[in-house]
Amino acid sequence: MKRQLILEDGTIFLGEAFGSDEEKVGEVVFNTGMTGYQELLSDPSYCGQIVTLTYPLIGNYGINRDDFESITPFINGFVVKEYCDFPSNWRNDYSIDEYFKMKNIPGIAGIDTRKLTRIIRMHGTLKGAICSADANPEEIIVKLKGMELPTNQVEVVSTKTAYPSPGRGYRVVLVDYGMKHGILRELNKRNCDIVVVPHTVTAEEILQLKPDGIMLSNGPGDPKDVPEAIEMLKGIIGEIPLFGICLGHQLFALACGANTEKMKFGHRGSNHPVKELSTGRVDITSQNHGYTVNEESIEKTELEITHVALNDGTVEGLKHKHAPAFTVQYHPEASPGPEDANGLFDQFLDMIRVNKKEGVL
Repeated sequence: MKRQLILEDGTIFLGEAFGSDEEKVGEVVFNTGMTGYQELLSDPSYCGQIVTLTYPLIGNYGINRDDFESITPFINGFVVKEYCDFPSNWRNDYSIDEYFKMKNIPGIAGIDTRKLTRIIRMHGTLKGAICSADANPEEIIVKLKGMELPTNQVEVVSTKTAYPSPGRGYRVVLVDYGMKHGILRELNKRNCDIVVVPHTVTAEEILQLKPDGIMLSNGPGDPKDVPEAIEMLKGIIGEIPLFGICLGHQLFALACGANTEKMKFGHRGSNHPVKELSTGRVDITSQNHGYTVNEESIEKTELEITHVALNDGTVEGLKHKHAPAFTVQYHPEASPGPEDANGLFDQFLDMIRVNKKEGVL
């Protein structure tokens, strides 16, 4: 069965349908990772987006029970050059087609994904629609041009109630803005006593939990669409050691007086080189973000840049000059991707340990 991918600029791709028959719209983005499509499609940071994979063959090891980064996938569509009907792996439970039918996600295959990626790189991310072959393109294009992208993605993906993940070590409050399970796994691996809380949590509610540290998760969308998080952080910074990842990094910057801005096409992939300024060390990192902290806006704040992206020079890490707090734009928990930066979780626990010893907490 044929299916169309229609972009708001009028570009039309005709390909083969797989997954759900439902028509969906969203911001079209691309990811350059060669593996890890299951972790990618279950990453809540892709909420509402149509994801294009630049690697040509997807689905060859199927879908298994263990590699999800969230229980529910939030993507609105998948675009691939070729998908595998008959995956081969000892852990395989479903083909990608079977899983997408179960989760009501449409896919399109057999199109020139290299051409699509070049369009996005040239013009920036575009709104698009995955629809049936007989849909009227002119009507779809008018609809896309008049459509506003949603601003409530964090509300959609965040937990609605707090819950514990018990351990015997330091108590860490993990604020869920669209948390990947990899973050929880890394904290569990270090025996942290974790309390996961919703994105609407207040500073007072966090302090009542008597945490040793606070972790800010990744998440989808524009950080300025989560003003309650910015206000919460203003009441926390300097009180509790803090570590933020991706959206958490951007929210931390906004709370400290810096600014964020939308990128042309963002960073999405598992091979992005990042340089630590203090040591010159370069890590290959996993990334997924469409917004960045404006470098010039940092100058009048109490923040210091710790990491930069080698591909385009954008800000990849920050630390507070006086408070025990640091953040990174990339994903040290990987999933999928290299684990070069995994030691940042140990750095977070070391920061907690030092602050408890000095009597700050």
